[in-house]
Amino acid sequence: MQVLLAVVSGGYAVGAALNWGSEEVAEIMGDFGLSAAGILAALSCYSYARAIDSRERPAWLLFAFSSLMGACGNAVWGWYEVILGQEVPKPSVADFAFLCFAPPAIVGLLVLAKRPVTRAGWVCLGLDSWLIGGSLLTLSWSLALAHAAQTAQSGAPGSVPRAALSLAYPLLDIALVSMVLVLHFRRSETNRSAVNTAIAALALTVLSDALFTSPLLSAGYQSGQLLDAGWFAGSLLLAYAPWGARRMHPGQEPVGHPRGERTHSRPITGSLPALTPYLAAAVCTLGILYNVVDGRKVDRMVVFTGCTVVLALVIRQGIMLLDNIALTQELAQKENHFRSLVQGSSDVIMIAAPTGTLRYVSPAAAGVYGREAEELVGTELATLIHPDDLGRVVHEVRRFLAAPPAEEPTTRIECRFKSGGGEWLNVESTVNRHQGGLILNSRDVTERVRLQAQLQHSAEHDPLTDLPNRALFTRRVRQALTGRRAGDHSTAVLFIDLDGFKAVNDTIGHQAGDELLVEAARRLQDSVRAGDTAARLGGDEFAALILGDGSRDRSAREYQVHEIADRLRTTLSQPYRIAGSEVRVAASIGVAFADPGITPSDLMRNADLAMYRAKAGGKDRVEMYAPQMQAEVVRRAELAGRLRTALHEGEFALLHQPVVSLATGEISAVAAQARWRSAQGILFTPAEFLRVAEYSEGGAPAPAGADASRTAELGRWLLEEAVEQAADRQRAGHDVPVAVRMTAQRLLDRAMPLGSVEALLTRHGLPSGALILELAVSDPRVPFEDLERRLAALHRLGVGIALDGFGSGYAAISALRRLPVDMLKLDRGLVEGVVESARLHKITAGLLRIANDLGMQSVADGVDLPEQVMALRAMGCTHGQGVAFSGPLDEYRLRRALVRGTFPVPGGAAQPALAGGSTGGSMVIRRGSHNETPVPPT
Repeated sequence: MQVLLAVVSGGYAVGAALNWGSEEVAEIMGDFGLSAAGILAALSCYSYARAIDSRERPAWLLFAFSSLMGACGNAVWGWYEVILGQEVPKPSVADFAFLCFAPPAIVGLLVLAKRPVTRAGWVCLGLDSWLIGGSLLTLSWSLALAHAAQTAQSGAPGSVPRAALSLAYPLLDIALVSMVLVLHFRRSETNRSAVNTAIAALALTVLSDALFTSPLLSAGYQSGQLLDAGWFAGSLLLAYAPWGARRMHPGQEPVGHPRGERTHSRPITGSLPALTPYLAAAVCTLGILYNVVDGRKVDRMVVFTGCTVVLALVIRQGIMLLDNIALTQELAQKENHFRSLVQGSSDVIMIAAPTGTLRYVSPAAAGVYGREAEELVGTELATLIHPDDLGRVVHEVRRFLAAPPAEEPTTRIECRFKSGGGEWLNVESTVNRHQGGLILNSRDVTERVRLQAQLQHSAEHDPLTDLPNRALFTRRVRQALTGRRAGDHSTAVLFIDLDGFKAVNDTIGHQAGDELLVEAARRLQDSVRAGDTAARLGGDEFAALILGDGSRDRSAREYQVHEIADRLRTTLSQPYRIAGSEVRVAASIGVAFADPGITPSDLMRNADLAMYRAKAGGKDRVEMYAPQMQAEVVRRAELAGRLRTALHEGEFALLHQPVVSLATGEISAVAAQARWRSAQGILFTPAEFLRVAEYSEGGAPAPAGADASRTAELGRWLLEEAVEQAADRQRAGHDVPVAVRMTAQRLLDRAMPLGSVEALLTRHGLPSGALILELAVSDPRVPFEDLERRLAALHRLGVGIALDGFGSGYAAISALRRLPVDMLKLDRGLVEGVVESARLHKITAGLLRIANDLGMQSVADGVDLPEQVMALRAMGCTHGQGVAFSGPLDEYRLRRALVRGTFPVPGGAAQPALAGGSTGGSMVIRRGSHNETPVPPT
């Protein structure tokens, strides 16, 4: 469209310059051609006004009317010259139409102008218009208009209308020019392209009018001359303005200037609006000086106009002075306000130049970094960042500066920052853009990073031996199978079990057993290579990941790994010097290789099966995995059927163990526990039932956690029975909540219908807060997003959430950060060694401190001794569960305990409540640190 506009306008100019080849064609093109261009502009502006719905519509309607008046004037001019062949009379209807061109355009420009928001702004707008118009009037009067006025005063026949007409044209043009200039400096941001094009079109029309009314051209003007090309181009440009220029909607940012990033104009261009009044006054003064220097008598009109212009300038200057004083005071007040905020902030606020030099540093730097702010100003930011972090920080800053501010207004950077003492602090900074540079709002997060590292280490390492735990070992196995070693099938996993370890616990005590485990872990760690991984999976079970060397000779690799495993077996079977005594244990080791396509869980399962085959084969030996071992899995699956049969035949009973306040001895909750009653009347835990079943068939013990499907139905029965009995106790007046242990896998199991817990609570009428789910998060494959949503829904119903096994699980950090946890339940392994082991004492104290800082209750599981009660209470533990207070109780004994309400809190000798002798159905429960024993019958 722009090219077409240029071609048409240029063609008209060339034709006018050549007089169109004949006088008749020139008159037609000079009259009706201009009329057609005006009609086109009127239709274009009218159509655009109907198409939009904003405050601009009246302006474009006025532009359409103005163009229509110009078109009518040219049509009347053509009627006289072309149709009638007569000279156009002066004045005529055409003059009336031409005079109606400027007023609508002036009003339209006023509509498009940016409206002032204050009364002083409206006054300044009027003064600016008069300053521009008065100066132009003074100059025009001095050059030409005074002569026309003198002609009108001479009184010649017909001179007065013609003089008035000759004065009307330039005066209206002066008013239109004034509005064009005012609008140029006060134009609205909305649809700027169309407005600028319309201003250019009107300016071109005014310029042609000025040339037409000048004494040099007005006398010899004829239609079709080159002057008509200016009016023609102005009409076409006005027709093009609303459609050819891209329209900017309100709130839309110009291309290339994203939101929040202002374009900085050149100083001269940005100062023109402020200089306009002074330039106008200078033009007015030059008009007066022109008359004085030329020796003419100064016209009263010039003097009057010049005085009003100077007066308007003085008034405007006074208004601006008062406005500047108010703005200065407001700016000083805001500056003091923000200075107080910055200087009083505990965060360090720094401003860095585009070169990386610090221009400003807030006073908080002295307390955070140990360096005065004045010392840091002028320092290169790169010299303060740790060299290992500098590349990452520079990359992030460059990426942030290249990103659109509207999409990424800020970014967050964490790095190590050099303090005044020379140590490196962990600093977290929020970064914003500032005049090509950066504003950094920084804070010291060293303690948080250390705590996170400690929690991460605790979550991934065994608290006793400090070896990687099962979760970290599983992740490293996955990395070995899916990383750059994915095609290396010579990688092997070793599962190790210490034979005879239970006898060590039973004979010389659990403290000696812990020392033995620590020494065995050290031997294992020293025996593996630097790139391999040694881990403790739990109890006396260890594992090792032996990375492959890329060998394709399977028999040679098996021989090599078998030698490594046998060397480990020999090392672990050497005598241990524990508590002044020599202790011996053996090691059974199972080995499995990473066959093509195997998964980490299958590889670890195969090694586990091989280890149990080694134990079943006589212990103290190394066994390589063979596919035939999978048949053992099928045989153990039959045990799940026996478990379901026992469940359906009512062989399971539900016991409850009180959870007691360590401060008052009050019963705060009861923990539901399932027991299987054998044919001999002995109660066993579900895990013990599986072991008894294995031994009754002459097989090896089932591995811990073997097949979750065995316990799925038992878990449903346990939850339903616990809720039903809790509801009965609530109706009997015992409003003590019941705690039910449930794994995260079980809670998210698709076989368990969504909302089954909610439906169970509704069916039995259990009130809010009467159910606590003890969540065990031990599998790294648990989807935390789903678990978080599920627990949040239960939490809204008043179901309490306790994190079970805290201190040994896989997801302690993630669970604390994301899950709605109310209570932390310490792992039994920590509680059992909290008195004997100084290392476990410190770890337990740290975990309890975390629970207290987070405002959570804490429960110690397996509190069996008075010394444990006192140690845990001193460390801030709030509740305990164990035979130091009571063992698991049947419903009758539980209600007796609830009526009593409290248990004696051991302060000296242990006095467990409801734990009498062996008669009368009383219970005596003993628990080891690393094994489970049967529970005697009630």
